[in-house]
Amino acid sequence: MSAAEPPSPSLSSSGVSPGDVVPAAVREIADGYAFTGPALDLGAVLLDGTAYPAAQVRVPLGVLNRHGLVAGATGTGKTKTLQLIAEQLSAQGVPVFLADVKGDVSGVAAPGTPGERTAARAAEVGQDWRARGCPAEFYALGGLGAGIPIRATVTSFGPLLLSKVLDLNETQESSLGLVFHYADRNGLELYDLKDLTAVITFLASPEGKEELKGIGGLSAATAGVILRSLTTLENEGAGAFFGEPEFDTAELLRTVDGGGSGPEGGGGRGMVSVLELPAVQDRPRLFSTFLMWLLADLYQELPEVGDLDRPKLVFFFDEAHLLFRGASKAFLEAITQTVRLIRSKGVGIFFVTQTPKDVPADVLAQLGNRVQHALRAFTPDDAKALRATVSTFPKSPAYDLGEVLTSLGTGEAVVTVLSEKGAPTPVAATRLRAPQSLMGPIEPAALQAVVDGSAIVAKYRDAVDRESAYEKLAARAARPEAEPAPPGEPDREESRTGPSDGGAVRGGTTRGRAPGEKESGGLLGSLLSNPALKSFARSAGTQLGREISRSLFGTSRRRR
Repeated sequence: MSAAEPPSPSLSSSGVSPGDVVPAAVREIADGYAFTGPALDLGAVLLDGTAYPAAQVRVPLGVLNRHGLVAGATGTGKTKTLQLIAEQLSAQGVPVFLADVKGDVSGVAAPGTPGERTAARAAEVGQDWRARGCPAEFYALGGLGAGIPIRATVTSFGPLLLSKVLDLNETQESSLGLVFHYADRNGLELYDLKDLTAVITFLASPEGKEELKGIGGLSAATAGVILRSLTTLENEGAGAFFGEPEFDTAELLRTVDGGGSGPEGGGGRGMVSVLELPAVQDRPRLFSTFLMWLLADLYQELPEVGDLDRPKLVFFFDEAHLLFRGASKAFLEAITQTVRLIRSKGVGIFFVTQTPKDVPADVLAQLGNRVQHALRAFTPDDAKALRATVSTFPKSPAYDLGEVLTSLGTGEAVVTVLSEKGAPTPVAATRLRAPQSLMGPIEPAALQAVVDGSAIVAKYRDAVDRESAYEKLAARAARPEAEPAPPGEPDREESRTGPSDGGAVRGGTTRGRAPGEKESGGLLGSLLSNPALKSFARSAGTQLGREISRSLFGTSRRRR
């Protein structure tokens, strides 16, 4: 990694200087990007194939929580655009999250390589290019591949996201929600897939069907579909993603000491968190849904802060079309609401995909910043998509956007962002700056060295398997039939001193009595022996600890 350096200075608010010789149309566009506050430099205005370095295209730091879209055909430079934005955010003290689907973003951690092409691009766009890497952490889902393992418990993941992973229909999704509801009420902790399998198997049994009376039922056919889907998921290796220790998304908000202009005056640089996904890129439904879990957890845990002068985190959601493909109505509604509301938590989201039509209209309407790389129009469907894309941009007197979007070269894009006042800026064809970090993957040994040297790797490296639903139901099955206990209540001959998860409320955590033993204590003893009251207390405890804290996605609130 390179030594920390301050970010390159931005242009003043005056835009194009009076002495600069540029066409009137270029001057008018540049004036729309002459911001007074801190901003990221994207590149130079492009008109009729010529870049004008005096006319810079920029995006204010304070509007990045209004979300954005980076779109374009394969090979047009979307990944390098993410890298360019990420390294500037890091230099300004803003943490960044990147999903590395193809394995070519890891170079953000190392300084770039000088060369003729880089020097030529820098001269064309007026860039003071200096090789510079970013502080970075590398993660991997469940530890599959290089990186610190990211895991989530099944109960935290929730029924809605899991239904998306399992490709369940709405009826099956509703049934899975019932399973989670039952587990929550009865203190059955769903940490990994075997826990969920055990609960579903129990509820499909005659004994389990009896316990579901009054809140619904789980048909044998639906249970069979869900169990088969879980088996397939586990056979694909996805079982490693579910379990403990669960990843704390607060890790994504870290800054490190060293050059930059951190938001708290400490000179911190934002940590760039890179989720390495090449090992699971053949399971797109899984990793896209896991990214949504990260966002849902951030939304649930972060406080409301309104509009800040810079975001707390900018989250790049690569291959975004995979998230929306085949999604249920409830899932899409939850995504739309999360995107709408997480802005006030200080988090900006950039969806990265090939065409804007990959993103539902209700989500697209929430995106204030756009970087549109070239589109291809080889088929009638392509031409229709091109016209639809053009119609979503502000009117531009300087460009025929239909023509421009099909003639852009690699590393060029059409840009429009929100100004500091929240109004759209003029449409600007832009020749983008070159990233200052390495444009390609770093060596595997270098990546592993970053992982091994991480301050948090010891916290997440080794999986933990605590007592949970699987063990509790197995203990129930082995119990003599003379005195069966509810699924969430431990063996009455066991002594339990409290919850095993450091404070989570669970049903049945008190010492029981031996068979035939009478409880004493007068009125108190009489009340405690009342089955209805005991059932209520057990249910209320688990509901207060879990059910009322589930979010839009059915994810459970973290217990810190």
